Amino acid sequence: MVHPHMSIEHLRAAFEENFAHHGEIGASVSVWQDGQELASVAGGWEDRQQTKPWSADSRVLVWSATKGPSAACVLRALETRGLGLDVFVADVWPEFGQAGKGTITIGQALSHQAGIPALEEKSFVLDHASVARAIALQAPLWPPGTGHGYSPRAHGALLEELVRRLAGQPLGEYWRENFAGPMDLDFWIGLPPELHASVAPVFPPKGGLPKDDRFYDAYQKPGTLTQRAFASPSGLGGVAQMNSSEARAAGLPAHGGIGTANALAKFYGMLASGGTFAGRPYFSEETLAWMWTPLTQGPDRVLLTETAFSAGFMLDPVHDGRKVRQLFGPGLRAFGHPGAGGSHAFADPDRRLGFAYVMNQMEPGVLPSGKAQRLVAALER
Repeated sequence: MVHPHMSIEHLRAAFEENFAHHGEIGASVSVWQDGQELASVAGGWEDRQQTKPWSADSRVLVWSATKGPSAACVLRALETRGLGLDVFVADVWPEFGQAGKGTITIGQALSHQAGIPALEEKSFVLDHASVARAIALQAPLWPPGTGHGYSPRAHGALLEELVRRLAGQPLGEYWRENFAGPMDLDFWIGLPPELHASVAPVFPPKGGLPKDDRFYDAYQKPGTLTQRAFASPSGLGGVAQMNSSEARAAGLPAHGGIGTANALAKFYGMLASGGTFAGRPYFSEETLAWMWTPLTQGPDRVLLTETAFSAGFMLDPVHDGRKVRQLFGPGLRAFGHPGAGGSHAFADPDRRLGFAYVMNQMEPGVLPSGKAQRLVAALER
């Protein structure tokens, strides 16, 4: 049943406004509730030359919106092994215990509290072994558990290694076997070569980076924690490089997922609806609670704004029972993960709703900005 405060008509209007006034080229938005797709809106073009129409089946890179499905793989692997968030990372990945990291829990690591958003040891993003080694050698940059700092890139190798240690297989393969295959999700963490030509390219933000912004000032200043976090591990740093076949095949759990809005919204809809889809359970109630229970909230040492995280998912910060912002809608238990440039996906258990928005024309920003925010707000009008 559609929530009384949800408006599909307003969603369509906001979607069309993004094309008319906000530079959208191609985009899709999907909303799922109680195992059914309530809305699927798609339009525009996959290319700037307007030769290939965008459809609901258009696949595109979603950057860090990949972190949600990747974290879900870790949580399912934990649940399958009968382990909890209080297990030390070093108990399943002994090498991680070096350099003062022996008592970091999996919960702390998943919520960016481990103090390792930037790596001092040189490593290449396509060489997982080198990144895992750099993480293992890295000393925490602050006492673990005393606040957090978002790890944009290295976090993917952390998730990858945890799945390999817990389940004995690569994360992208685990994703396909446990979620994408059974749920028929067109979302890939490691795209097969035969599908590379079907992916819509992403286009960098227009007009350069904002001026007089704390985050962007730090992002561009060599040596800051923000700049170092977004530069390590090295490789595939730009939009053009992420459009390459090499990047599409890599299966980068932090920022390399490719797929449709429908697939992401369907997945989050399952998480929002008791962890069950088509009669098949994917998560216990306890594991689902890990996804919406805040583990840390406060000033983010990397993003330089207030953020909140559960075990692998981003939340809206809450003060005195009220949200500071509503990137994930009004639900106090809503959780998900945005991607650089605007892609966005989340679950709202209070409404049993999954939402996803994907597009090819990026906007400046790591957190959802104008286009995505208008779509989320439109659901409430």
